[in-house]
Amino acid sequence: MKKILMTSIALLAAISSYAQNPDKALARVRYTFTHVWDTTQRDKPHIENMLLITGKNASVYTSYDKLNQAINTQKQIQEQMKNQTGNNNVRFNIKSETKVPLTQVDYFFFANEHKMITKEKLFNNYLVEEPASQIDWKILKDTLSFSGISCQKATANFKGRNWVAWFATELPFQSGPWKLNGLPGLIIEAYDTKKEVKFEFAGLENVKDEQKNAEEDAKITMGNGAVGTVKIMGIETSTAYLGPEIKLPADAIKTTRKELDKLRAARDKDPQGFLQAQMAANGMQGSFKMNNNTPRPGGTSTIVKATENNPIEILQKK
Repeated sequence: MKKILMTSIALLAAISSYAQNPDKALARVRYTFTHVWDTTQRDKPHIENMLLITGKNASVYTSYDKLNQAINTQKQIQEQMKNQTGNNNVRFNIKSETKVPLTQVDYFFFANEHKMITKEKLFNNYLVEEPASQIDWKILKDTLSFSGISCQKATANFKGRNWVAWFATELPFQSGPWKLNGLPGLIIEAYDTKKEVKFEFAGLENVKDEQKNAEEDAKITMGNGAVGTVKIMGIETSTAYLGPEIKLPADAIKTTRKELDKLRAARDKDPQGFLQAQMAANGMQGSFKMNNNTPRPGGTSTIVKATENNPIEILQKK
């Protein structure tokens, strides 16, 4: 099993990442994401702050809480690097303020090419490209205003749910939260008719031309005065999405949905063995022991995820 896993990882690591032209970020939309994971506990839904960054052609949808966690992690690394000046064996003790599992999948939507690329971190960043879903929206005459933004109503059956979306024609972007897209205006708010999944509008801002490059902000000053970046196994430290461009991670590996599912299953079955195999495939020597304070590879969670019997995408019975 371990040999097969390491071989699979090595083959994936040899595949080059996607070549996709960056798109200028024009707007950032914040949503409050509410999802009834467990229908036996409807009074305890998962709630998370999400972020959509959109340009003329491209957009990326990610967890705003995850980005803030990455910023907090960078600050902790910076401080601990300063306190370990001259130490060749640097140790980090990263504390997370997050008490719930965060969304680990990011969604890149490219309108002109009509494709969706999902990014998931399983030690390495992996990319899966698929055609964007063709959603058969029915546009209605109903209008509603969200924080002064005039919106029009649309409905559709998508991924097993009946959706209601409110979109703003004055904001000519075809993007929306999660996989929702294809309307003649930015999707400001959306929910399924059972109100089990909701994307509620929480704010919008333009991206200024003088926006600092977040990759520069992520650089860490070492104890000896050197400047560089630090990557910690299994922990997301990148805040590149907050920069002036929408672009795929340069270090990401192209794979298929089937291969990614295999890797995820291997990680869940044996997190320790998976991590050692990933380290070996990346040319890293030594051993790594997981403990209760160590995030699982590809996740932030040391917390057991709630039972999920109500996924966003409901499989249709044949």
